[in-house]
Amino acid sequence: MKLRARHIAGVALMASALVLTSVGARADEAVDGMHDSHQPRAAAVTASSVQYVTPDLTLTRQDGKQVSLLKEMDDGRPVVLNFIFTTCGSICPLMSQVFGQFQHKLGPDGAHVHLMSISIDPEEDTPPRLREYAQRFGAGPGWQHYTGTLAASQAAQRAFGVYRGDKMSHAPVTLLRMAPGQRWLRLEGFVTPDELLQNYRQLLAAK
Repeated sequence: MKLRARHIAGVALMASALVLTSVGARADEAVDGMHDSHQPRAAAVTASSVQYVTPDLTLTRQDGKQVSLLKEMDDGRPVVLNFIFTTCGSICPLMSQVFGQFQHKLGPDGAHVHLMSISIDPEEDTPPRLREYAQRFGAGPGWQHYTGTLAASQAAQRAFGVYRGDKMSHAPVTLLRMAPGQRWLRLEGFVTPDELLQNYRQLLAAK
């Protein structure tokens, strides 16, 4: 199956349009036989450069500590962000596998990149559940998982344009930002670890 991509590079950020039907096909194969209605579909990965204002919300990190989302994101490291929930049977495990492999591919540079996964089901996703989930996908020190109140989770989802009203309507979205105040690269669809790494390196070079 052909993989087509279009990248537009810029110092502020780049927007690219990636046609990744093979990625969607692999995602479908990975969840074949599952009965969860939260099913991924083969779809193109699209990329866009977007400006978001990070809300100053209080979330609970997987270690049980209450933290400011704004301060967590503005700690000086590039941020790679997604939204997950631990009982998800399809989309979230795939996105988390990508984060785990991406972190591994970064090697020593992984300590300088902040991966963040925010739960969209905070009432179920307690810090112990998040720790177990993080361990399942081999999360290193640079990858943090967050929960909190339902209101805080929904506010974070709305701030980054991923709120769908119901966790079962959740869609795969990955967001990258190199520094506070810069625009985000929004990747919608199933990006592979290599593609995520490529986008990260392109943004790093354009920084």
